[in-house]
Amino acid sequence: MAEGLMFVCSGCGKCIKAWSDGNPYYIDSREQKRYVYHPDHENLARCVGNDVPHMCLSCGELFNVDSQQKTDHCPKCSSKTLSALIDLLGKACPLCHAGVFQKDLLHHPIS
Repeated sequence: MAEGLMFVCSGCGKCIKAWSDGNPYYIDSREQKRYVYHPDHENLARCVGNDVPHMCLSCGELFNVDSQQKTDHCPKCSSKTLSALIDLLGKACPLCHAGVFQKDLLHHPIS
C-alpha cells in the first residue's frame, strides 16, 4: 500500500505531491523501464529498481534518482543538497527562500 502526501510551502504556497513508494520499475524485453504501481502485485514482484522523486533544495529542480544508478548531485545546478519528495517536511523552500514545507493534513490518499 502506498501513502500519498502533499507538502505546501509556508511562504509561497508551492505544493509538492509525493508517494511513499516512489516509482518501482522492471526492465522489459526491449530493455525499457516499465513502471508498476500498487495494486499490480504480479508486476511489482518483477521490479528491479525504483526511481525516487527528488527535489534540489538549492534550485528547486525536480528529478528522479534511480536506485540502481544513484546520484548525489542535482542534474541542473550540481548542488549536493537534495531531498526525496517524501522527506520534504520542514525543509526550506528553494523557490521562495522564505518558507518551509509543511504537510497538508487534508490531503492523504492511499492506494
